[in-house]
Amino acid sequence: MNKRSFVSTQQRHKKLLALALPMILSNITVPLLGLVDTAVIGHLSDAAYLGGVAVGATIITLMLWLMGFLRMSTTALVAQSVGRRDNAAQLQILLQSSLIALVIAALFLLLQWPIWQLAMQFNDASSDVRQSGHAYFNIRIWGAPFALLNMVLLGWLMGRQQPKAAMWQLIIANSVNIGLDLLFVMGFGWGVQGVAFASVLADIISTLVALFFIKQLLPQLGELPLKPLIRALRLVDFSKLLRLNRDIFIRSLFLQLTFAFITFAGASLGDNTVAANAVMLNLLLLISYALDGIAYYAEAEVGRATGEHSYPELHATVSLAFIWSAVVAVMFSLGFWLWGTQLIGLMTSIEGVITAASALLPWLIALPILSFGCYLFDGVFIGAAKGRIMRNSMMVASVGVFLPLWWLTQAWHNQGLWLALSGFMLARSVSLGGYYWWRRQQFLAP
Repeated sequence: MNKRSFVSTQQRHKKLLALALPMILSNITVPLLGLVDTAVIGHLSDAAYLGGVAVGATIITLMLWLMGFLRMSTTALVAQSVGRRDNAAQLQILLQSSLIALVIAALFLLLQWPIWQLAMQFNDASSDVRQSGHAYFNIRIWGAPFALLNMVLLGWLMGRQQPKAAMWQLIIANSVNIGLDLLFVMGFGWGVQGVAFASVLADIISTLVALFFIKQLLPQLGELPLKPLIRALRLVDFSKLLRLNRDIFIRSLFLQLTFAFITFAGASLGDNTVAANAVMLNLLLLISYALDGIAYYAEAEVGRATGEHSYPELHATVSLAFIWSAVVAVMFSLGFWLWGTQLIGLMTSIEGVITAASALLPWLIALPILSFGCYLFDGVFIGAAKGRIMRNSMMVASVGVFLPLWWLTQAWHNQGLWLALSGFMLARSVSLGGYYWWRRQQFLAP
């Protein structure tokens, strides 16, 4: 390796870390917020309060996660506009995505009662839990306009390769949420309603923080003509964004349905089994906190390379991100192998749950290796705005791999369920990675 290529490689490593580390740090605040929510409600007098928050938060979280395409599509199209040096398109995408987010939020608010009733059809919680959950849901739903708008603003900042701004948006919002949880519940005694109000106010503050950072960046775009921006709000000009959003939505729906199936199937196998699965899936989430940071790098850099139509930049980005993802995955596998038993013990003290979870450790050790490709190539395909390929890969992995493996191994009970999950993650990695390798010389073609 000559000096020039060595310096270039060093710069690429630094850029990856500069984009990935802030997002990894901000991701850490997400489970911390969940722990505080659980702790403050868990100290109230009735377990129904904790159950109500869990039910209400699950419904809200599912609604918002299904709208994750707002963040992903915005990041992809803005990054491509940065690569093309098209400043007007960057603002155009911000306006279009924001309008879509607000329309969806309005629908959520209008349909909140039927949404709640539909969710209760799949839930056999007690009347006390339902009452607490409904009180939480009725307040938290009013944060939807801000939560969805936040996805767009976060996506815009990431597409503009502003990870520190995105990091501070998430850290400030989650820190405010934690502080208000403690104030409203333990200070004012507002109970379930206090947790919901804290989340809504945190969403509002997160919006304000993101808008502040975006206002600081707008002068970099220069003088932008008003007429093209007004024309961009015509429905016909939304076509590319709507197609990408549709494909990512379907992809997210199949992903959420698969993990919901795991939860429901585990519940049918007994209380210890469903609790053990919850523990192990939470440990599995640790992988995403690290690998998502590298995927964010891939989104932004692949998007820029797509805008520039630069194959050398594309392949250099994917190669570097693949190496880092593989290294992180191996580290997680080693960590789970060395300290998996201790990690399970930290999360539960119930002997039956510990026994059931420990039986799943081989799967947990293998999953980082099997799944790192799907995290990475999700970022690659998002950056290239190839939502149709992501959608098809997820549908094949869910319907063509996960369900058949589960059906064939039902006699293995929970082991069969985790075999199906492993096959599902591997199928996503292989299908997306294989498509990229097969089409790598024409990957940037429309």
